[in-house]
Amino acid sequence: RARGRDCDTMTSSAIVSRFRYTSDMAGKALARDELWDIATTQHGFVTAQQATEIGIDKHALQMLVHRGTLDRAAHGVYRLPQYPGGEHDNLMLAVLWTRVPEAALSHETALDAYGISDVNPNRIHLTVGKHRRFRRTGGDDYVVHYEDLAPKQIGWWQEIPTVTPATAITQCLTYGTPTYLLRQAIERGHAQGHLKATERDELAAALEARHER
Repeated sequence: RARGRDCDTMTSSAIVSRFRYTSDMAGKALARDELWDIATTQHGFVTAQQATEIGIDKHALQMLVHRGTLDRAAHGVYRLPQYPGGEHDNLMLAVLWTRVPEAALSHETALDAYGISDVNPNRIHLTVGKHRRFRRTGGDDYVVHYEDLAPKQIGWWQEIPTVTPATAITQCLTYGTPTYLLRQAIERGHAQGHLKATERDELAAALEARHER
């Protein structure tokens, strides 16, 4: 009888262990699925903060990197290697590198993205709130501007947060982008439907005023 009770105890322990193992595996699979769901909206990238929000802590992230489930793209930003690469990945990475929710492509980078000017920026321009300050590494290819933008001034381009064309032109007026490139942006922006007639006229007037100064 004692032997029978021991067998019953061992069987129960095995069942519990098997249940825990199955639960852990299911949890890991669910975590990967949730990471994938996030990555599909961000060109294959996820941030450490987003991972934490779905229950994946720093240690678990390191394990995923070690196993090849994730690649480290920048400080606090990871990429799922199974996700197909694209030509705009560097722009998405730039926005996520800031790790702030209001960050958006802006200035000459936005003009180039919309294809309304022949401007060719040598660094990626980003705009964040005035109260932000960055001292983290990995931003040598970025120009960070500090400006509080209204929600209506930020849109989407290729699923990447990007200031609207009118906002980008206004920013470039102050930034010092050459007049001929901005005149081109205004004309093309209106022709392609990015600018209303009133926006075109207001921006053209502001450009001429800057030129006269």
